[in-house]
Parts: sequence; C-alpha cells; structure tokens
Amino acid sequence: MVDLSQLKPQNIIVRMPNWVGDMVMATPILSDLRKAFPDARLTAMCRFPISELLQEDVEIDELFAFTKTSRLVRRDEKKNILDRLRKGNYDLGLILPNTFSSAWWFWQGGVKVRIGYDGAGRSSLLTHSLEKPANAQNQHLVMTYKHLLSPLGIPVSDTKPRLYLKEKEIEQAKVLLSQHGVKPHHKIVGINPGAAYGSAKCWLPERFREVTTKLLEDKDVIVVYFGDLVTSNLVKEVCQGLSTRVINMAGLTSLRELACLISLCNVLLTNDSGPMHIAGALGTSVVALFGSTSSVVTGPWQESTVIQKHVACSPCYRRTCPIDFRCMKQIGVDEVVQSVSEMLHKPSSSKKLHILSD
Repeated sequence: MVDLSQLKPQNIIVRMPNWVGDMVMATPILSDLRKAFPDARLTAMCRFPISELLQEDVEIDELFAFTKTSRLVRRDEKKNILDRLRKGNYDLGLILPNTFSSAWWFWQGGVKVRIGYDGAGRSSLLTHSLEKPANAQNQHLVMTYKHLLSPLGIPVSDTKPRLYLKEKEIEQAKVLLSQHGVKPHHKIVGINPGAAYGSAKCWLPERFREVTTKLLEDKDVIVVYFGDLVTSNLVKEVCQGLSTRVINMAGLTSLRELACLISLCNVLLTNDSGPMHIAGALGTSVVALFGSTSSVVTGPWQESTVIQKHVACSPCYRRTCPIDFRCMKQIGVDEVVQSVSEMLHKPSSSKKLHILSD
C-alpha cells in the first residue's frame, strides 16, 4: 500500500453517506479536508434529496448530486454518473458508505486513490482498504469517519458536524411559523416521532401525544411536528384534535426548510433520526429517545439529553422488535416531559449557526 502522508491532491471527491443523519455526521470530514488541502478542489458526491443539505456548504467547491441507482435505472443515467466521475479527474476519493457499489463507482470512474473501509467484498476496488477501528461499536460514528483520514496523515480533529443556512431561508421559515400563529415570545418545541430505519427506533405515538398535551399546559409553548411523507399519516393521527398551538409540518417541507425550522426551535424531541443530527449540527437542544440503536455510536453530538433504558437486548439494531418492545415502553411520559421542560427553561445560549448572508 502506497504511503499517502506526502500526497498533495488537487482534485478530491468524497462519497457522502446515504442517510440524512449519517451525512450530517460526516460533514467534519469536509472541514478537515479543506483545512489540510486548502488549495485543492473539493467535491461532495451525495444522493438526492439528501444533497440539499449541502447546497450552501462553503467548504466544498462542487456538489455532485445523483439519484439512487438500481438495476431498474436506465443505462444512460448510470453512464452519466460514470462520465461525470471520469471527467472529474479526481486524484483522491474517500468513500464513506460501506457498500460495494460506492467503491465500484469510484473504481470505474477512474478515481486514482480510493480510501474506504474493507468489507462487502470491495477491498480489491480500493487502493487503500482500512479495517474498521476495533472500538467502532464503542465510539461515535463521527470518530469512525475521521479515522478514514489517517492514511493522509490528517490527525483526528475536534471539528463538529455543521450545516450552512442562508439568512433568507431562515426569514422565510420565521414567516411560515408566524402564519401559524407563532409569536416572538413563544417557546417552540419541535417533535419528530418517526425514524427512517424502522419502527424499532420509534417511541410510541400515543406517548408523543401525551407529552404534547402536558407541554401545552404552558401557554407560551408551541409544538411543531416534523416528518416526511412516509410518516405524515402517523403524525396526522397524533395531532388530531389537539390545540391550535400544535403545528403539523410533516411531509410539507424540503430538507432545507426542515433544517431552517429546526434551527428556530428551542428544543427538539426526537427518536434516533436524521432530524436529531440536523438539530445537533445547528445548535438546537435535543431530547433524544433511544431503543434499538446505540447512543454511544449515533447519539447527538451537541448539547442534548439522551433517554435510553439499557435492557438486556438493546441495542439490537433491528428494524422491528421481535418481542415486547421493552426498550421503548420503559421510557415514561413524565420523564420525557421533565427533560423537555428542563431544556426549555435553561438559560438561553447563543446558537453557533453557520448563517450565510444573501
């Protein structure tokens, strides 16, 4: 394996992860590469629509957005991806997803130096195949991503996940909330009751409703529900018949609109999910409920409260619970309400948002 510590790449491409939360947790890689190679051209390759979150990222030179590929995708669409990779003349590529296809694209696309973790039968497609750290299941995924930079002589840094928003976008989100009755004195609690990976990551919907009812006893509280099109029906049921101080935004926002709305929340109550990591990257306080996954590996990176019951079978990483869902059922309504209330009444700290002027 060729030593890369003296490599001076001119054209770098990073294949970003395929899930919203993982993509956000991988943003420190972009910061570290920009710092290490300030004169290089840096491209982030990311699946659409997740790529929307990187649209205004000032640390990249190009956003290479593509749609999910499969056997059913037309041949010319795949050819377009390969042509774009080949024309890019990339001399360094980092592959963050642990999939065969992500390494195959870089190999076929002529990326000269290809760094990624081994496994999935793809070692022969990588020029520098790394074993996952022995403690990967006991350290945060942010750190595991950063370990991929070690062949380049880039030490593990303290850079944090971050997202860039524009002033105009945030102002539009404020207008949207005001149209739903939100006033400057209101305390905004965001609630995200879904999660992309499966129901095993999700607290019971009726308990989110109970929490909402209790939080609304404070007349200054507004609750905004978030979700995608898949969870929109679930959120609609949860919100049915609740106060006009409950705003249902599920399925009605783009990812950038979602990020702007989350940035305006005082606290986000959420399962282990993409919005949880968006909130962390924007400095919004988080109360995170964990069951089937590990808060050590994929927990919030920023200020947060994590509630997780360490039952014998957790974390199991299953999509659905095969037994009695004890990890989530043991999380009570009152302890969640208390945690959210404590976050709401903490002295307000200025958020360190990456806001770009128009």
